[in-house]
Amino acid sequence: MLDFKIYNPSTKLSTLDKMNTVDFLHKHLEQYGDEKSDIEKAIKYSLKEELSFGGFILKAFDKDQLVGVVVINKTGMSGYIPENILVYIAVDSSQRGKGHGKSLMNKAIELCEGNIALHVEKDNPARFLYEKVGFTNPYLEMRLKK
Repeated sequence: MLDFKIYNPSTKLSTLDKMNTVDFLHKHLEQYGDEKSDIEKAIKYSLKEELSFGGFILKAFDKDQLVGVVVINKTGMSGYIPENILVYIAVDSSQRGKGHGKSLMNKAIELCEGNIALHVEKDNPARFLYEKVGFTNPYLEMRLKK
């Protein structure tokens, strides 16, 4: 049974805990992750430390050991753009296959008000977990990087 801790604009992370969270995500997202500066920015958005609509960080612990983290940002939209975007989810690589990812996803879904979007690379094995908990792929996302 996992224990969860939720951080939001009302219950902020300490600077050290924020950096540890960035390091955890950077390490355990592996090839599907982003630069630490981008991860930190998403965390700051979720805590409204940057101009944003807020969100939350969900941490999962097994006997006081951090085993997973989710970062959700609110979009400020609804309808055709979901109210939330799941920016990051990572499970400690030594703890995978124990159902922690599914537990994290289900808790994050429970905590979100409104719909949730996420981006996943087509070859990411976590895609199957997302589909199991109800995510669908109705659109093809395209991006222009300038």
